[in-house]
This record gives sequence, structure tokens and C-alpha cells, in this order.
Amino acid sequence: MNKHRYIFAKITPKAEFFKVAKSAIIEIIPRTLAEPGCLTFTLHEDEGGSLYLYEEWLSDDALQRHHDMAYTKEVFEAYKNWLVVTPEIIKMTKLA
Repeated sequence: MNKHRYIFAKITPKAEFFKVAKSAIIEIIPRTLAEPGCLTFTLHEDEGGSLYLYEEWLSDDALQRHHDMAYTKEVFEAYKNWLVVTPEIIKMTKLA
């Protein structure tokens, strides 16, 4: 069993902010993937207007460093006005 941290995040922007919210995440993907400890950081969308991040990090410390990055904080700050609800963040540990 590894100690990696796996994240599923559901992000639901208001309809008028969907494109800008999606673009904000897309813009940080290359920098996020270059961070030490980031193994996977992918963005998906559904037909209902929600975005989904799937992430894999070497550790909780690496994930915290990501959240401390200025560009991550900028997206979190913008989301205060863009989202319908607070993002649903599911942190998981791989069992098998």
C-alpha cells in the first residue's frame, strides 16, 4: 500500500462563470504538474455544468505546498464569487 494522497474534487461554477472557472484551472495545470510531489492533476467536466479534478500527490505535505502556491490561492479566491456551492473535496488513500 502506498501513502500517496488521491483527490477527487467536484467544482460547480455558476453558469455565467463556467468558462472562466474552467480556464483558471487549465491555466494552472502545467505549473501544478511541475510541482515536486504532483503525480497527476487532470480536469474533467460533465454535461451538468460541473468540473472535476483528479489528483495524485506523493504526500499530504506536497498537497499542502500546492495549496500554498500563489497561483492556487488566486483560483481559490476567485472561486468565492464564481461557484454555486463550496467544492466537494474527497481525500482518499489507495487500499489495493
